Amino acid sequence: MKQAEIKITVQLDDHNVPENILWESTDAETKDQVAVKSMMLALWDHNYKNSMRIDLWTKDMPVDEMKRFFYETLQTMGDSFLKATGEKLIVEDLRDYCAHFADKMGINTQG
Repeated sequence: MKQAEIKITVQLDDHNVPENILWESTDAETKDQVAVKSMMLALWDHNYKNSMRIDLWTKDMPVDEMKRFFYETLQTMGDSFLKATGEKLIVEDLRDYCAHFADKMGINTQG
């Protein structure tokens, strides 16, 4: 069985606020740590039937990039939900909401 390991390193300031977030994977093309400004990790606990989440962002994450990050995350969640369930109609609703979100947040989705 193939196995990969994903490692996330969070460097905190004196007040436990993330200054740097680095990730690396044994299955990635590069073995270097990659710096990111924000992350969302969601895990499903099938024993307790609930989600466990870690949402972090660095203190220098720009607000406009956070808006874009949320928009893209919602879009890709729709892709994942469609792939996992085949529920096309509700994913269309989510896409409509994503367009509304982008409009309200002033996100350019044309390129």
